[in-house]
Amino acid sequence: MSQEKDQLSKQDKYFLEMCVNLAEEALKAGDKPFGSVLVGENENILATSRNRINEKTVLAHPEIDLAQWACDNLDIEERQKATLYTSGEHCPMCAGAHAWAQIGELVFLSSAEQLTDWLKQKGVTESPINFVPSRDIINFGKVRGPFEGELFERIKSLQLKA
Repeated sequence: MSQEKDQLSKQDKYFLEMCVNLAEEALKAGDKPFGSVLVGENENILATSRNRINEKTVLAHPEIDLAQWACDNLDIEERQKATLYTSGEHCPMCAGAHAWAQIGELVFLSSAEQLTDWLKQKGVTESPINFVPSRDIINFGKVRGPFEGELFERIKSLQLKA
């Protein structure tokens, strides 16, 4: 798993922008601003999801939905060649789902550490979980992120509004 500074391709930016748009949609619907896109090996969009904790349960994270979708609709080889793009790094629950589903790659825009800092800025000092870097949970597959830039500033703004 890579720790060096990763670069975003044009396609990465495209999919991460979709994630931010889904996060914005989630916030407008009264949910926390998180969105994710599952992409196949030929850069085809397989499925999308946004946070729906207000509609379902606190467990309705988009990454859980997409890991479940992948298990239900893709064989193991297809899952291992897929990439899960997400607006924010997985929480430990979502990282576990990603790992168990054996999705090949995770690309996230903002990190769990950054989210923790933003929550502190808003006065939120306690969480029911400890945020753990996805790299520490996902044993197989590539993990890339976070990425600074315009999209990062958009997701930061959405998180601070939430």
